[in-house]
Amino acid sequence: MKLWVETDSVHSAGRSVRAKVSEAAAGISRQAASRGVRAVNALRNAELNVLKGQRSGKRYRKYPYKSMYTASAPGEPPARRTGNLRLHWNGQVKKGVSSGNGVEIIAELESQEPYAAALENGTSKMAPRPFVEKIKEEAAPEIQRIYSEPYT
Repeated sequence: MKLWVETDSVHSAGRSVRAKVSEAAAGISRQAASRGVRAVNALRNAELNVLKGQRSGKRYRKYPYKSMYTASAPGEPPARRTGNLRLHWNGQVKKGVSSGNGVEIIAELESQEPYAAALENGTSKMAPRPFVEKIKEEAAPEIQRIYSEPYT
């Protein structure tokens, strides 16, 4: 960043410095928000990866069809039967002001399927099929790389 003073007035120099600092802060804020969007995309890609593939649980017939599918075993991420859990996610970036003069960026990915919590935590009749922590673990290196890039 370059700062220069074109006049002899101290007040004019102060305004010039404040304007440059404000401009730099706005640029960093925009870049941080952009990185939030990239972090949501990294979470989404990890989610697609975690929820794909074959599982090793019991085989069932898809109702009302005669085709079969293999369910997930307890402790595995949920198997794909209809594909709704894998496809219905909503990502968003929330921007706020943190303590001090910083900006806070929250990148979140949320399932829109009502049964996602039952799969994650289990029910009285079904053991948990955890997937949230696996998604976070898979996305973490990419997200750390995104937020470690220098600001320009």
